[in-house]
Amino acid sequence: MTAPAADKVEELRALGWKQRELLGFAERFGPLWTLKEERGWAYGVLAEDEHLNPDGAVHGGALTSLLDHALSAIAWELIGRRPCVTVQLDAQFLNAAATGDFLVARGQLIQATGSLAFMRGTVSVHDKPILNGSAVMKVLGARK
Repeated sequence: MTAPAADKVEELRALGWKQRELLGFAERFGPLWTLKEERGWAYGVLAEDEHLNPDGAVHGGALTSLLDHALSAIAWELIGRRPCVTVQLDAQFLNAAATGDFLVARGQLIQATGSLAFMRGTVSVHDKPILNGSAVMKVLGARK
C-alpha cells in the first residue's frame, strides 16, 4: 500500500481517529483507523488507488472487507470479547466511493444467541451511505 497523504492523516488524528497496526488480510486493505464514539466504535479506511476497481471506483470487495471487519470487531466486543467468524454477509451497494474518500463503517448488534450474533452495518463517506449490509457471526467456543 502507498502511504496516505500526510495532511489526511493529520486531519484524521485531529478528529480523534487512531491508526491500527493489524496482521494478515486486514493489514493489506488498511491501514485501519478506529474511533470510539458515544454509540460504539467506528472503523475507517482512507481509499487509495490500490482499493479501486478497473472503472476507478472503490472495489466492492474492499467495501465488504471493511464492513466484515467492523461487524466482526463490534460483535467481539458486545458478546464478551469472544472470537467469532462470519458465516453470512449480505451487502447492498448504494453509491460509489473514490480515491481519497475516507470510508467509515459502523454497526450494531441486532440479536445474540449462545452461538450466533446477528449484525447490521453501513459503510459511508461524509455520512453518505455507500454500502448497507448485515451479517451472521458464529461465536467460537460458544455455549451449546
